[in-house]
Amino acid sequence: MTTCHETVPELLSQLVAGDTTSLELTEACLQAIATHDEAVGAFLHVAGDSARETAESVDRRRAAGEPLGPLAGLPVAIKDALVTTDQPTTCGSRMLEGWTPPYDAHVIERLRQADAVLIGKTNMDEFAMGSTTENSAFGPTRTPWKLDCVAGGSSGGSAAAVAAGFAPLAVGSDTGGSIRQPASFCGVVGLKPSYGRVSRYGLVAYASSLDQVGPFARDVAGAASLLEVLAGHDQRDGTSVDMPVPRFQEQLDRPLDGLRIGICPEHFSEGLDTGVRETLEQALDVYRRQGAVVQEIELPHSRFAVACYYLVAPSEASSNLARYDGIHYGRRAEDYDGLLQMYSDSRGAAFGPEVKRRIMLGTYALSAGYYDAYYLRAQKVRRLIAQDYSRAFESVDVIVSPVAPTPAVPVGQLANDPLQMYLADTYTISANLAGLPGISIPAGFSSDRRPIGLQLLADSFAEDRLLRAAAMYERETDWHRSLPPLDGDCSP
Repeated sequence: MTTCHETVPELLSQLVAGDTTSLELTEACLQAIATHDEAVGAFLHVAGDSARETAESVDRRRAAGEPLGPLAGLPVAIKDALVTTDQPTTCGSRMLEGWTPPYDAHVIERLRQADAVLIGKTNMDEFAMGSTTENSAFGPTRTPWKLDCVAGGSSGGSAAAVAAGFAPLAVGSDTGGSIRQPASFCGVVGLKPSYGRVSRYGLVAYASSLDQVGPFARDVAGAASLLEVLAGHDQRDGTSVDMPVPRFQEQLDRPLDGLRIGICPEHFSEGLDTGVRETLEQALDVYRRQGAVVQEIELPHSRFAVACYYLVAPSEASSNLARYDGIHYGRRAEDYDGLLQMYSDSRGAAFGPEVKRRIMLGTYALSAGYYDAYYLRAQKVRRLIAQDYSRAFESVDVIVSPVAPTPAVPVGQLANDPLQMYLADTYTISANLAGLPGISIPAGFSSDRRPIGLQLLADSFAEDRLLRAAAMYERETDWHRSLPPLDGDCSP
């Protein structure tokens, strides 16, 4: 029976061999969504008709022997922060409810050129502000492994879609951990590329100097396949770096001889869940058995990362979201008395509490008399954090750390505790501040079967090294083969 639980290499092999068709695969994914997504909440929009049309077109072209793209016939789920001409884009917000954009994001163009089947738009924290996907205006997303727990955020819908078998691939965005943390909570692979590796054109901005688009997949090879399609220079994005995109997949089978792994003792200190710590220690043993050398490194300014991030990101959000004023963009209040009330009522009704909180925090940090004390100082600390990593990568190839302090938490636990929600990003934020690539790979489970991810970081534009190191671990373990109880057997 065709399902979306197989890995990308397996599915592509079946498609090429004629063992299945793109339409059969797409129908299987749509049936899984219809059966299970009411409980999971991964999708905000399912594009059934257009997905079938694309799949049928790919099948006809394959039968005719026509050349096809590298993802031909594979369903891909898209985070609802990426604009699409044929599907609504809401960013999980009432502010953009019902809006269908007039153009495609750069990565959407790339996916269409690769003959991927765009199966729908996934749920997210409103304007990507959150760590649980509970801040969505349209309801939470839950991890398929434990439906009373969150999927992580802000790309929770994309991670849950891959974990549940709704799509073999998904696209998300990562501003402070929003790909890696939900990947950990949902037991899939999630990769944040280097800043500038993937164009942000058409990604609705949260914090422009931190946002980055990246892939979700069941395994490292799938993430590498999707990254090859997404990555590359785009002149419409001034931060897009003009450099060749390596053939990531072709290098995965070559282990890194003499791999040097760095660990920061502070990452294993008080506040880290016991099960997470044990999982990481076991993962390091797997690497040691393959000849890797594990050594301690110093990241002295990492303890300031959360404070730094929650000045830089809200400040940029305050600026980026100013356009949603009820006139140029977004929903307008129906009844108001004068321009100021129209602004106030429109934004007050359409934005959720967390978005309002971050806009106010950012506006304050940028205000006259406070800019130097807050935003400017945070940018200086950001530079120090980046320098710490540069020094560390002079002596190690990758850095291993937790993804999050705990496995997925129960729905509602962090909803009214913003500080604890912010601290959930403590291990992922630094990579965004420094512009580094990072990946979360499945590494085990808690005692009650909640997934736990392993985070690897590499130097800027060293995704090839990062993926090869991740593949080394994956070859020695079967965690990525585990399926959630949503679909029956959940044993590793």
